[in-house]
Amino acid sequence: MRIDAHQHFWTYATADYPWIQPDWPIRRDFLLADLAPLLQASGFDGSVAVQARQSLEESRWLLELASASPGIKGVVGWVDLRAPDVEEQLSLLAANPKFVGVRHVVQDEPDDRFMLGEDFLRGIAKLQAFGLTYDILIYPRQLPAALELVRAYPEQAFVLDHLAKPLIREGLLSPWREQVRELAALSNVMCKISGLVTEARWFAWKREDFIPYLDVVFQAFGPDRLMFGSDWPVALLSADYSKVFALIRDYIGGEDKNLAAKIFGLNATRFYQL
Repeated sequence: MRIDAHQHFWTYATADYPWIQPDWPIRRDFLLADLAPLLQASGFDGSVAVQARQSLEESRWLLELASASPGIKGVVGWVDLRAPDVEEQLSLLAANPKFVGVRHVVQDEPDDRFMLGEDFLRGIAKLQAFGLTYDILIYPRQLPAALELVRAYPEQAFVLDHLAKPLIREGLLSPWREQVRELAALSNVMCKISGLVTEARWFAWKREDFIPYLDVVFQAFGPDRLMFGSDWPVALLSADYSKVFALIRDYIGGEDKNLAAKIFGLNATRFYQL
C-alpha cells in the first residue's frame, strides 16, 4: 500500500482547536471528502489519521470515521497517559484494530522534560502490551528529553513527528542535527518526513531550503525507518498537498523504486501494523 502516514481531520470549533490562529485559512471543517481526491491524485491508497486535539471524544470520533472508510488505514489518537485509569482507556480504544498509536501534544507543554514525568512514563509503559506505537511531537529544545524517553523503553515503538520541527525558517542546523543523529542511533524510533513546509517561510520557501534537513534524517535513519506524511490540512498554511508530496518525491528521485516504496507506504504499514 501507498500510505500518507500523517494527516488530520476535524470539524472546526474555536473552543476545540485553540492552536489554530484567527487569521489562518484552516479554520473550517476538513473531512475525508476533502482528502480523498488529494490522496488519489498522488497515488496513495490511504492514510493514517492523527489526533489534533487532546480528548478521548476525538479519538472515538476518528475511529468512527475510520470504521466507515477503508481509506483510513489507522488512527493515532489521544489518551490521558497520566491518568490512573490509562489502562482502561487504552483497552477500550485498542479493541478497534484501526487504533494503532497514541500521541500527546508535548510541544505545547511548558516543561521541556514533560515526557519524563513519573505519571507520563507509567502511561508509556502500558502501550506495548496493547501493540500501540507512540508519536513524539516536540520542538528541537525537547529532543534531549525524547532521547531519554526512547532509551528508557527500548522495546516500545516510537516515531518522531515532523523531524522535531527544525528551525528551517532561520536556516539553523545545530544542535538539532547532532541530537537527531543521536536519537536515530536508537533502533526503536522512526521518523516522519512531515511538517516541513510550515517550519519554512510560508509560501516563500524553495526546495533547497529543506535539503540540509532531509540529508540529515535520510543519512541518520536510513531507508527503513522513514515515512512520508503530508500533515494535511495544517500544511495548507504553506503549500498545497501536491507540492508537499512533490517535495519528498523529487528529493528521493525516480531511480530507486524500492526506496520510494518504503518511504511512501511500506515503512508506515510495517510500523503501524496496518
